[in-house]
Amino acid sequence: MLLTLPYPAIDPVAIELGPLALRWYGLAYIAGLVLGWQYCKALTARTPDAALTRVAFDDFLLWATIGVLAGGRLGYVLFYQPGYFLENPEQAAMLWQGGMSFHGGLLGVVAAIVLFARKRGLKLLAFADVIACAAPIGLFFGRVANFINGELWGRPAPDVPWAMAFPTGGPVPRHPSQLYEALLEGVLLFAVLFVLQRRGWLARPGVATGTFVAGYGVARFVAEFFRAPDPFLGYLALGTTMGQLLSLPMILAGAGLIAWSVRRSQPA
Repeated sequence: MLLTLPYPAIDPVAIELGPLALRWYGLAYIAGLVLGWQYCKALTARTPDAALTRVAFDDFLLWATIGVLAGGRLGYVLFYQPGYFLENPEQAAMLWQGGMSFHGGLLGVVAAIVLFARKRGLKLLAFADVIACAAPIGLFFGRVANFINGELWGRPAPDVPWAMAFPTGGPVPRHPSQLYEALLEGVLLFAVLFVLQRRGWLARPGVATGTFVAGYGVARFVAEFFRAPDPFLGYLALGTTMGQLLSLPMILAGAGLIAWSVRRSQPA
């Protein structure tokens, strides 16, 4: 077995003022939302839809925050531990105890996008495209926060030189899968969407959204081969994980949306 890298034990509490404690996980959500919001405002200069103004994204920030938090928690309750929360319904709203689902958060943001677009009379796919380009920013910070918290660690990797023994994962060296996900879902997916928008693909509504949906699905599916499954679920059909099963329809839906958007639209 190779030498295991020491896990850089970082206090999950970033700032503590008396009884008030601000955790890195909370800061990650704030950073993702704020930076994503600013990036969306910057992209309004690159979309041909004049209705997508900076003010529109200012107003959408609150909607996005509610969608992420409500959807993420509801998705965790329904997808991962429905039995536990059925017996303990009072704990379903206790966000501070941890437990969020990206797939649920995505559905929450989708609902917020649809409702906001209808309320403001915006073109749905053009609006969603701008948000899709910014979404990997939040994913990156969220996965880094997972690493700082020492949670969602990877599968045993005794022969990997950068493997780490996580505090809650026992003495076994494991893949730092949170960092793999930060690179795949955050950095790489952001880079792909950045190239698309720089080459004018925001003029074809739906392409960027489909790319994000399919791209995240592929990135998450691959990362799950290195990430340990949730202990209360384990491996599912054919050795897959819940994350992989939830990502498969994303890949199909995203690819379908890209194909449909390319066929129906011409550059504006």
